[in-house]
Amino acid sequence: MDDITGRLARRLRQEREARSWSLADLAERSNVSRAMISKIERGEASPTAELLNRLATGFGLTLASIFAEADPGLDPAAPRVARRAEQAEWRDPGTGYLRRNVSPPGAPALEIVEVQFPSGGRVVFDAYHETRIVQQLWLLEGAMELAVGDATFHLSAGDCLAMTLDQPVIFHNPGETPARYAVVLARPETRR
Repeated sequence: MDDITGRLARRLRQEREARSWSLADLAERSNVSRAMISKIERGEASPTAELLNRLATGFGLTLASIFAEADPGLDPAAPRVARRAEQAEWRDPGTGYLRRNVSPPGAPALEIVEVQFPSGGRVVFDAYHETRIVQQLWLLEGAMELAVGDATFHLSAGDCLAMTLDQPVIFHNPGETPARYAVVLARPETRR
């Protein structure tokens, strides 16, 4: 088991146990089978981005927060630095897209993620959050198509799309080169 697979396994198990949920409880909330959750928690399966998003949504968390290492002892007002070498990276085994959590652990209010999305890649996040999560995607290189609900947006380098994660989202790189973008997420608010 590689380091990131082990960290994901521990993080998902900790989140589930902190809520006193059984595998069946999480399976029902996330629409992921108990068997698959068990394999992921034991480090026997490397989940895809779509599967991880469904699990994060089941917990009411962002995908970025699944990768973050929380330290409850941190003072939220204290300055901190996330050194490049210490930023968690993960490659989706299904599409090959690479995501890196840029934000320092425990940073208040926002999460920043960098994504390198391969040419022709497509990821579908059909699960959406019960809490209000606002996200901005700033395309740094390449081209992306995002379908947010029924609307499709064609983005070029420099474009920035703001959206609320309250409906399915499809990420697609129609270009012949990888795309690179930054995602900035506001911490969840309770949906009204």
